[in-house]
Amino acid sequence: MQRLTQNDFDALFSLMEKSFPADEYRDCAAQKALFADPDYAVYGLKDGAAVKAFIATWQFSDFAFVEHFAVDPSCRNNGIGKKMLNDLIKHLGKPVCLEVEPPTSDITRRRIGFYERNGFFLNTYPYEQPPLSQGKKALRLHVMTSGAAADERRFQKIKSALYEKVYRVVKA
Repeated sequence: MQRLTQNDFDALFSLMEKSFPADEYRDCAAQKALFADPDYAVYGLKDGAAVKAFIATWQFSDFAFVEHFAVDPSCRNNGIGKKMLNDLIKHLGKPVCLEVEPPTSDITRRRIGFYERNGFFLNTYPYEQPPLSQGKKALRLHVMTSGAAADERRFQKIKSALYEKVYRVVKA
């Protein structure tokens, strides 16, 4: 796993478009602009110029946030995701949180199960991801935290930090 740069952006964005619904990522220019933010970093696995998997993160003083995590469909079910996630947590050296869709389908339950098997806990406090750009929808999601479930006070702190830094809205 290596830190990706803006030079890797086209391959990264292509995998993002294949892996996420349009409401779950910014438009191309806004997504690319994040590389200028010192608290934003993307780690990935490459095969030549191709990005086979990536994890996009935001750093906070006492935790990190995984905004996007994708493995190319041709590379799934080989343990790459588990290894990348565990390497990232070890590398960051602090608790990690991420967002997931509510467990309403087989795929969402399997995704939550993957994170639970890797030391994450589902927090079911009300949470909505604000729209990532004009014309995109807000999404009802849950926050998962590594190491332990968040109590309500900790959850509100995480939510406020994400709204302010990642989504640039003041609404918690």
